[in-house]
Amino acid sequence: MSETAFKRVLLKLSGESLAGPQKYGLDQDVLRRLAEELKEVTDLGVELGIVVGGGNIFRGLSAAGKGMERVPSDHMGMLATVINAIALQQYLEKAGVPTRVLSAIEVDEVAEPYIRRRAIRHLEKGRVVIFAAGTGNPFFTTDTAASLRAGEIGAEVILKGTRVAGVYDKDPEKHDDAELLPRLTFEEAIRKRLRVMDATAITFCRDNGIPIRVFDMTTVGNLLKLMQGEDIGSRVGE
Repeated sequence: MSETAFKRVLLKLSGESLAGPQKYGLDQDVLRRLAEELKEVTDLGVELGIVVGGGNIFRGLSAAGKGMERVPSDHMGMLATVINAIALQQYLEKAGVPTRVLSAIEVDEVAEPYIRRRAIRHLEKGRVVIFAAGTGNPFFTTDTAASLRAGEIGAEVILKGTRVAGVYDKDPEKHDDAELLPRLTFEEAIRKRLRVMDATAITFCRDNGIPIRVFDMTTVGNLLKLMQGEDIGSRVGE
């Protein structure tokens, strides 16, 4: 077991990151590669919690904007995260990584209920814990769920895997002159409305002293390098 920069981390993955180039559904090659990378991290002895979004299947806020009521739309989005969590669990266990899915809404046939002490116990036993169904409440994003779970399990950092190198001053997929910001404070991220996490999540992290590291998850090896202390992506903190 090698020395690592962190002992316990919370990884936030978007649902879209599981869809690959098709933008919708689940890409088996992406899931397979992701499971292999996560195994490398757990082999180092890192205790890993994961919050996964559901945007590759259903996005509640978008549906609400098209005429559906917000609360049932968000409930559908929560169920989409459960589907993603179960899929990721399957590929992790195929890779030899013991994994538990803990859901904030009751789906006892497919996942354990979220209980903080149970989650911590699973982590201590070397199991990857995938937190599904967000916070279990409508109107809150999976970004907010990630910050909440990170605080509850005592994670040292939130790692947000994205499709770009880190946080930019403007959308790098639309602007060629976008500038990467390697360091910024929570206040800067909120004031400038940068695409880090939503304002509720950033405020929670600020108030509870949880730094956020935004990095390119599509580049193989980046996650392992972060665990080994390399300075990759953008760090948001005090």
